[in-house]
Amino acid sequence: IISVLSTSLYCITMPPKRPPSIAIATAATKRRRGTAIKPIVSMAVSTSVGTSYQDDGEDSNPLRNEFLQLLSAPQYKGRGVANSALKAHFGDKYTQLVPIINELTRASRLTMSKANGENEVYFSLLSAVEASKMQGLDAHSKLVYQVIESAGNKGIWTVDIRVQTNIPQATLTKIFKQLETRKLIKPIKAVTAKTKKLYMLYDLVPAKEITGGPWYTEGEFDHEFIAELRNFIIMCVRRMNRGKGVSIQQISDKMVQANVSRVQLSLEEVRQLVQTL
Repeated sequence: IISVLSTSLYCITMPPKRPPSIAIATAATKRRRGTAIKPIVSMAVSTSVGTSYQDDGEDSNPLRNEFLQLLSAPQYKGRGVANSALKAHFGDKYTQLVPIINELTRASRLTMSKANGENEVYFSLLSAVEASKMQGLDAHSKLVYQVIESAGNKGIWTVDIRVQTNIPQATLTKIFKQLETRKLIKPIKAVTAKTKKLYMLYDLVPAKEITGGPWYTEGEFDHEFIAELRNFIIMCVRRMNRGKGVSIQQISDKMVQANVSRVQLSLEEVRQLVQTL
């Protein structure tokens, strides 16, 4: 029965024109199928900046506060806000973001990246702590960070990082170690390819298709854990409601109450277990 569960669960996975005042500078090339693409490393703003902005907290610039609040929204954690989304949100005020972007970039509070195969630029806001970790990094290190950042919680294989950045492996190995030491990135092993290593940002939770979800422990299918849950479900079916039947929601509530699972299971995951009985 457990082998059936293993097989079953293994298959389950959950253009406006750019204003002339903004110019994007690039460094290091990205090679893919013979085509060289240059990912973003920094943004150079042609407008001179006479105002200095604080890194944290509220200030007298409402546009800056609005910009920071937008980039701080939970849905933009990881990949960031698309440039097109900024244009749509701010409208005519979009060009007024130039000095704000310039200041935050110089303070290492803002990173920019492109998703693989896309021309869209994404802006990500770094906390003061993250910004301090970025201080002193060279262009190659920042480029590697941005490539990993654009992969989100699914991570990116080391070979893909090398292809996208065109940085030699020996240099990449040093950069990985530097970023890991600063707790900016972390290595992850996927259950589908245990011998390979992928990277994602340090504070992200890996996607279930990478870790295998609750059914895996340290990359291994946890037969014992699943057997305990199945036995508990059988007990619920027999004892609850005098054996007249029990719903998935009732089983889920009982599992939470009895604290039988080391992780919180969704209703769909409880349903998966029931379907194997």
